[in-house]
This record gives sequence, C-alpha cells and structure tokens, in this order.
Amino acid sequence: MTETILLAVILIPCLIIAIVFHEVAHGWTALALGDPTAKEQRRLSLNPIRHVDPIGTLLVPGALALFGGPIFGWAKPVPVRGDRLRDPRFGMVAVAAAGPATNLVLAFIGALVFGAVSGTIIASGGTPPDWLLSAGGMFILINVFLALFNLLPIPPFDGSHIVGGLLPPKWAANWQKLQSMGMLFFIILIAATWAFPNSGLIENTVLPPVLWLQERYFEIAEWMARGIAG
Repeated sequence: MTETILLAVILIPCLIIAIVFHEVAHGWTALALGDPTAKEQRRLSLNPIRHVDPIGTLLVPGALALFGGPIFGWAKPVPVRGDRLRDPRFGMVAVAAAGPATNLVLAFIGALVFGAVSGTIIASGGTPPDWLLSAGGMFILINVFLALFNLLPIPPFDGSHIVGGLLPPKWAANWQKLQSMGMLFFIILIAATWAFPNSGLIENTVLPPVLWLQERYFEIAEWMARGIAG
C-alpha cells in the first residue's frame, strides 16, 4: 500500500506537468502564428485545473501504472482553428509539433535538474534516495513517452496533424476526414492494448525508441551529476 501511494505521489505531478505544458505549447504556438482561440478561452494558463481531464489525466494513466501497462494520458485539447492561422498548412504542422517538442525539452531540463541534485548529494557525502531516483526516471520517461507516442501518425495524435500538413492538398483533404474519427481510433488502440496484452503493440512500436532516448537523457543526468560531484 505504501509503495502504491508513493507511486501516485511521484506519478501524478510528473504527468500533470508533462500534459499541461504539452497542451499550453500548442496554444502559445497557435497564438504566435495568428490564432488567439486558446487565449480567448483562457487555455494558455499553466493552471492544471483548466487542462486536466479527470479520466485522461488521472484515471487512465493511474490504472495503467498500477497494472503495469504503458503510462500515457491526455488533457482537454487546447482549441486551435486552422482558418485563423496566417499560414494554415505550416501553422498546423508547427502547432502539432510544439507539444512533443516541449516534452522533449522538459525531459532535458529534468535530466539536468535530476543530475544536479544527485551530484550535490553525492558531493556532500550522501547517496541519492530511492524516491529521487524514481522521480527523476519517471519524469524523463513520461515526457519522452508522451512526445513519441503523440508523434504516431494516427488520429487524433499530433503526428496525424503533422502528416496532414505535409501531404499534397488533395491528399490532405482526404486525410483530414479521418481526423473526425480520431477518438474512435484512440478507443480501438486502447482496447487492442488491453485485449491483447501479449501482442507487443506498444512495446514493438513506441517503446524501443522511447527506451533509447530515455538512456540518452540518463547519460545527460549522469554527466551533470559527475560534473558537480567532482
């Protein structure tokens, strides 16, 4: 029971930070490119209450963590209107890419902070506590997974919007029709993951690059720790 509570205490803040910054990045990028919709609806705030979806931000990822599944979730999508962007095709690509890019930056910052704190503790003659190692690793993992998972070219993920913006206009119009079925695709993906736990659906697609990139961030953290610890 204690381990479950500790996992929740570590997991929930990491997940909220990753998801909120991801969504706000979409809104700020849209604003910079001419679409003030998110600002008008007060969605550019870092206040998690304005972004948290009780099911997607807390219930689903919490259940996945407890049952050993891949940890992912979602927030209330930040509203973006392509017709208000100065260059709708480029704008939608940039807005979609901003979320995953922000998560990768957060993972980098997290690695530096995690390494700096660990190095400071080691330099003072101590040993980084297990909860710190877990928190640092969880923060990096969640942000890397959220970034790469969202880059999958499947509606309604960011990757599908990036593909739609890069396709020729005729193909893009047909691709855009699939966006309206985004939630159906998402439900099917979740159902397939639960129905066929041994299929390796997530493990064989997203997990290998996630683990590879996670190791690179761990190397950054170790470099920082060694530099401070001397």
